[in-house]
Amino acid sequence: MIVYEVFRQERKGQAFAHAGSVGAPDAAFAEAYAREQYGRRGESVALWVVPREAVAEIHEFVDELQKNYHRVDGYPLKEKLKEARERAGTAPPADR
Repeated sequence: MIVYEVFRQERKGQAFAHAGSVGAPDAAFAEAYAREQYGRRGESVALWVVPREAVAEIHEFVDELQKNYHRVDGYPLKEKLKEARERAGTAPPADR
């Protein structure tokens, strides 16, 4: 028995979302089970049925190109503000 993951599209133009999984001996049965489970009431306009082994899982995202300027955490704003105020000789505004 092979486990297949089923993704469904509710309306044309929408993104596919994970609907669930079905167990089947082969792809033809998996398609039939997915149609029966997720498409018979007209709740889906399209289905993707893929073996679970075909789904790649990514755990770590490495910033290979060092593009931290695209992310907010690349700018230590509080530290920079504190340094600028110290250079200017001004105090931070009072809390409201």
